[in-house]
Amino acid sequence: MKLVAITSCPTGIAHSQMAAENLETTAEEQGHDIKVEVQGAMGAENELTADEIDAAEAVVIAADTAVNQDRFEGKPLVKGTVKDAVNDAEGLIEQALQRAEGGEAGATGVSESDAASGNSGETTTTSASDTETEQLGGDPSKGLFARLRRLFS
Repeated sequence: MKLVAITSCPTGIAHSQMAAENLETTAEEQGHDIKVEVQGAMGAENELTADEIDAAEAVVIAADTAVNQDRFEGKPLVKGTVKDAVNDAEGLIEQALQRAEGGEAGATGVSESDAASGNSGETTTTSASDTETEQLGGDPSKGLFARLRRLFS
C-alpha cells in the first residue's frame, strides 16, 4: 500500500527526524511504500508532491505543531503526536491501513495508547468526577528512557 506522512515538531531537528525514520522503517518492513515529509522551524524537508499525495492510499500525520491538512482532502488520514510515531509507528500505520481498507475518508486522531491497543481513535472525554485516572503518554515501557535504560543495563 502507498502511504504518505508528515512529521512535525516545533524545532524539527531530532524528534521529527526520529519519527520519520521510524515510520519509514516500519512501513518498509511491512511491505508498504511510504514517503515522509519532515517539517520544523527551518521549513519542510523531503516535501510531498501533488502526485505522491494523489497516489497515496492513506495519510499519517505525526505532529506536535499545526499541520495544514487541505492537500489531503478525501484521503483516509490518521493524526498522532511525534511521540506516537517514535514509540508506536506500527500502531499509526495500522490505523491508517484500517481506514483505507474501510474506505473511510477524513481525519481521525489516535493516541499512543489507542494505537497500541487497536482502538478506533475516537476521542473520549472524562469529567473531573470520574474516579479512574487516565495515564498520559502511553506505555512507559516503550518510551525512550525505558529503552535507553535497557540498552545501558
